[in-house]
Amino acid sequence: MTHKILVVDDDPNTAHLVKLYLERDGHTVFVASDGAQALEMAREKRPDLIVLDLMLPRVDGLEVCRTLRQESEVAIIMLTARTTDGNKMEGLDVGADDYVTKPFSPGELSARVRAVLRRLPGKRGPAELRRGNVVLDFLRKEAFLIGQPLGLTRAEFKILSVLAMQPGRVFDREQLIEKALGHNFEGYERTIDAHVRNLRRKLEPDPSHPRYVKTVYGAGYSFAEAADEKP
Repeated sequence: MTHKILVVDDDPNTAHLVKLYLERDGHTVFVASDGAQALEMAREKRPDLIVLDLMLPRVDGLEVCRTLRQESEVAIIMLTARTTDGNKMEGLDVGADDYVTKPFSPGELSARVRAVLRRLPGKRGPAELRRGNVVLDFLRKEAFLIGQPLGLTRAEFKILSVLAMQPGRVFDREQLIEKALGHNFEGYERTIDAHVRNLRRKLEPDPSHPRYVKTVYGAGYSFAEAADEKP
């Protein structure tokens, strides 16, 4: 299936190489060279996915991502030379769907693009999911507890969605990364724990004794089956 993709990078060689590979996959590709132009083209072209460099002139990639998240749910893959877990989590928390570090293989980036595009919302998914006192609104990407919005980040919402869709099923860190975030960085699995801690602080009445998102020691995390009961 053909999609519209916006590539944002101030290095013309990198942008050209990514454009060639994505066009070879059948996509329609647009290119922007700075953050301000990226925002203009995103609003004009309405792409399905944006490959977004972090270090950009005029407006940096984090600010571009943060601004776009206030306007749309376009898929975003961060492309950057920053490699620390803190940098990755910063990108995820402002709304990125995936994170590819430079130097990168164009083939790997193409595979990441295909994986993110496969996860784009379709007509088959529910608009809303209720698990006892917890409600997930997939159209607005918001979660509520007893009617009150939780203010989850995009990553936290995705993790909660994966867990709540199958109460009682245990997901290990690798499965959560693949199903919720789509990341396969070596040594990156432990960042799931940080996301879960932040999620619990917003969701659980007592985060030290979680009712909803349970830890299954030595195995992973699950959404409590008892939490699916009517309040």
